Amino acid sequence: MIELIPAIDIIGGKCVRLTKGDYDQKTVYNDDPLQVARQFEALGFKRLHMVDLDGAKSKHVVNIDILRQITTETNLVVDFGGGIKSEEDILLAFNNGAAMVTIGSLAVTQPDLFIEWINRFGADRIILGADVRNGMISINGWKEDAEIALLPFLDDYVGHGIRYVLCTDISKDGTLSGPATKLYAEIMKRHPQIHLIASGGVSKTEDIKELERNGIPAVVFGKAFYEGRIDVKKLMNHE
Repeated sequence: MIELIPAIDIIGGKCVRLTKGDYDQKTVYNDDPLQVARQFEALGFKRLHMVDLDGAKSKHVVNIDILRQITTETNLVVDFGGGIKSEEDILLAFNNGAAMVTIGSLAVTQPDLFIEWINRFGADRIILGADVRNGMISINGWKEDAEIALLPFLDDYVGHGIRYVLCTDISKDGTLSGPATKLYAEIMKRHPQIHLIASGGVSKTEDIKELERNGIPAVVFGKAFYEGRIDVKKLMNHE
């Protein structure tokens, strides 16, 4: 069974979704992220992917109070990302209840430090965020494209023990145009040992089933859920 991970993205304390990472294409879905998290828990979800978009933009963790609220008042296993640029940011997330942290930009700009963190905190607590646009890695809230191709980037970190990878196809994110299933299948064929979390483009229940049929271990979704396009009961009952 594919792992189902709903997402909460935060800007200004509110639950939002962007289109293709564009801060100017923002939809606010709820003013109370804790209420949304409680709803996910009530539906039977166990995991939550929380993204501090203010943090991603400002390059340091911002919405730590919301993380603490969610981890204190629900039993969701939360992975937290957005703006983690220092060891202090990691400890802040862990000390406020995050089970895992997702780190992308720093893994590109300071690979030695990222490897040090994998070794210090453990590969079970660090998720490599691989945000991709046209086959190339993108960083800093998707505002900059790095001159690094996705697959060699993953090869290197798998060699350093990384086990969890969150891969987002930016061209799909928030578009409801269907996930980049072919890309994710290619990654799994190359690295069958990793726990790949597919992100971006999920538009309906069938998209998730298609990812599952292609051997993708986990999926993150947001907009499709908020807009009522996913049949949660069907997914939970493995129908």
